[in-house]
Amino acid sequence: MNRRLIGVLGGTFDPIHRGHTELAHDAVRALGLDQLRCVPAGNPAHRPMPVASATDRLALVRLAFADQPGCVIDDVEIRQPGPSWTILTLERLRAACPDAALVLIVGADAFLGLPGWHRWQELISLAHIAVANRPGSDLDILAMPAPLKDVFQTHHVTDVSALKRHTAGCIVSFTMTPCTVSATQIRSALRQGQPIHGLVATSVENYIRRHHLYT
Repeated sequence: MNRRLIGVLGGTFDPIHRGHTELAHDAVRALGLDQLRCVPAGNPAHRPMPVASATDRLALVRLAFADQPGCVIDDVEIRQPGPSWTILTLERLRAACPDAALVLIVGADAFLGLPGWHRWQELISLAHIAVANRPGSDLDILAMPAPLKDVFQTHHVTDVSALKRHTAGCIVSFTMTPCTVSATQIRSALRQGQPIHGLVATSVENYIRRHHLYT
């Protein structure tokens, strides 16, 4: 059965930049996603609070993905009280889309840190996991902590078409476009009055400057 394939891309997006949007484009193309749900975190549980407000970060994400076909901006984490847990987002999406295949999109560094996530071992029962690797840098199983290595060896597949045959349970990897842009770099440049042209979408830069963010 070929199920509808919904990618889930979360993050603080503080601010959203070219690396985020290129990752989204690469995931859609490599995995054959029917829809991409971009989920800005309201109160991230595993990192410091964002610099920009939730309202501003949501507005920036909407601008960045305005021209992305099949992209849905999911603002539930922004609106909800309490910490943003990925497991709760996946439970909500699974309840709303019981027959769809969900694909949690993460970078390789984030994947290696999964054992530190809330209820991390339940993620694979709710969604597939797609790991974005830099060119020539595939996942190193020797670098994985033992519990994650066991999960990886049990669920890893090389055929991405398997994603549409099951609602959850597979781990795949794909190659992302090399990008050295970081939100930290952009915030630092803005504080110092340096240009950020090319690091973020023009509409995002215009919003940041109009609302005097990160200065």
